Amino acid sequence: MPGVDKRRVATLLWIAFAFVVWNVVFDHVIVEAGRAYLRAADAAVRAGAPYVRIDAWMRPARSRAFWAATGSALAILIGGFAALKRASRVP
Repeated sequence: MPGVDKRRVATLLWIAFAFVVWNVVFDHVIVEAGRAYLRAADAAVRAGAPYVRIDAWMRPARSRAFWAATGSALAILIGGFAALKRASRVP
């Protein structure tokens, strides 16, 4: 492809992939925490226990989601950039 910097395109694709994975992982952790909260709230109602507050479940989930998503995206970026560096050394 004349006139196209293949390295720049590959770099942008790795960044886009990491961005998508970050969002998917973050969303997955939040959804699972929401489901766990609903199960706990349902169990509390059935047992006649005190009301289960969503804040107690979702605040820690937000932090877990952020770090899990960030770790996943960083792993992709590090692996992708290492692959790009190695590919640029191959004749």
